[in-house]
Amino acid sequence: MSNNDSVGDLEKLLKQTTIAEGGISFAGRGLKLDTEDDAKEVVDAIEQCEDLSFFNMEGNTLGVDAAKAIAKALEKHKEFKRALWKDMFTGRMKSEIPLALKHLGGGMLTAGARLVELDLSDNALGPIGVEGLADFLRSTCCYNLQELRLNNNGLGVTGTKMLAKALLDCHKNSSAEGKPLALKIFIAGRNRIENEGALKLAEVFKTIGTLEEIAMPQNGIYHVGISALSDAFRANPNLRIINLNDNTITEKGAVALAKAFLELKELKILNFGDCLLRTKGAILLANALKDTHQLEELILDSNEIGQEGGEAVAKAVSNKLKLKALNLNSNNFGENGIEVITNALKESGHFEFLSSLSDDEGTDDEEEDGGGGDGEDDEDENSEAGSASDSEPTATEVEQSYVGKPDGSEVKAGDFLCSPTAENFTALGPDSHNLFIKEAEAESEDKFLDIMLPALMKVASLSVHNESIVKSTALTCSQKLYQYLMEWGAKNNQLSLITNSILVHLGFLKSEDKKFKVNYNLDGCLNSLNKALEQPFFPASTKEVILVFLGRNDLAPNLQMKRHLDKKAAEGDRSKQ
Repeated sequence: MSNNDSVGDLEKLLKQTTIAEGGISFAGRGLKLDTEDDAKEVVDAIEQCEDLSFFNMEGNTLGVDAAKAIAKALEKHKEFKRALWKDMFTGRMKSEIPLALKHLGGGMLTAGARLVELDLSDNALGPIGVEGLADFLRSTCCYNLQELRLNNNGLGVTGTKMLAKALLDCHKNSSAEGKPLALKIFIAGRNRIENEGALKLAEVFKTIGTLEEIAMPQNGIYHVGISALSDAFRANPNLRIINLNDNTITEKGAVALAKAFLELKELKILNFGDCLLRTKGAILLANALKDTHQLEELILDSNEIGQEGGEAVAKAVSNKLKLKALNLNSNNFGENGIEVITNALKESGHFEFLSSLSDDEGTDDEEEDGGGGDGEDDEDENSEAGSASDSEPTATEVEQSYVGKPDGSEVKAGDFLCSPTAENFTALGPDSHNLFIKEAEAESEDKFLDIMLPALMKVASLSVHNESIVKSTALTCSQKLYQYLMEWGAKNNQLSLITNSILVHLGFLKSEDKKFKVNYNLDGCLNSLNKALEQPFFPASTKEVILVFLGRNDLAPNLQMKRHLDKKAAEGDRSKQ
């Protein structure tokens, strides 16, 4: 290679690397750094940077030896403040990540750096990764930490407990130095934190008391954890943003949140979409928000809220002069409810901020709050109907439906996959989707879909069960599995494979495995799939392909699917006559 070629290559690399005032960014380069030599370009950039305020390595992959070399370079930068390390360990073994983190932490500790932001989102840390991070979090490097972002790290309950302990230690140690940890932003979505982890984090939040934003969506947290978090929120008077999307708040959790809202006067953005609030929960929150005048955005979509709850929300935001967005889509208002709610918002001048209500689920005459009836009449009607499938299950009924095996032992995800009965499914409990995810993640990456797709189809098969409790919980579980599957596919560049796999499991495409047979309830599978296709998490490219197949039954090689689609088509023709 000539000298001119070498200079040209160097210039090309420098153009791809952003050396901005105050830091360096290698974001999106897709570098695979295994050895110290592989990391030379990054090391050189760090050494040449006079003011390394931030260092962005998002979208690259870092091995232990490369991390060691980078850590050595960081030892010279006491001014380092923002570690922007999202998606930095793709394809790495779980044992590599804690070692790499320990090296990086050691380099910053040697430098005497004091971080204000640490972003490790979208890295498969798991509990073992937290082990490599914990000592760093309790060190002097994190005494000034203001923003901690750990979204989609697979922490689980165990990892969350370790994280909470490290943060409490950091607060204690920094307090002894005269300046307590004053964290402002805490992000930890999609980590399977559950109630047990939420209780530990609530202790952290209550101790710190300086938080302004807390985001913990999709963590399998129920009213016990929500109540503990709500109590901790009250200890953070400057809280502006709360995101608990896709946890299970219910009316019980709403009671605790409502108490917190009465004391939190700086709230600006609240996201409680897909939290099973229902009408009573929505009314509780709406009443508590009447005097929250700073509110800018309120998200309450997909909560099974009836007309009365929607009206209460519309009334609550009528005095919000700073409101910018209100999402009430995918609830149970019905045509009359939509008209009442929109008219109320027009009257208060807030209609322009209301998102589309095109996915409203329509009224439910037997909602958990009795649809406004007097109770006795509702009871008589239910007695005459004499069928559990005639009404939607209440939160209490759902909780009571979770039972173990007849011998008292615990039902596991594997039991359901071997015997996909309604009894085995309900026995898995309210966090069944996470149990299936754990089952799939326990396998190697190339076997992930071999577990996930059958689990999804077997659960979806129950979404048309004659018992409403089974039907409702199975549909909810299958939607969460679809969402996780699509996010996994996008992250691992496997959406095309997922699309093909779904079509194979529905019988539209022939499987390469000659022994594979479609043995699912296709009514349930298509019911769940149609619901998923309406959701924003479903990628447009996958949706487009699947809709082509759903529209042409001649594409289905599976006889059962062909008969199913022919039957549906005939029913559609009859309805038009």
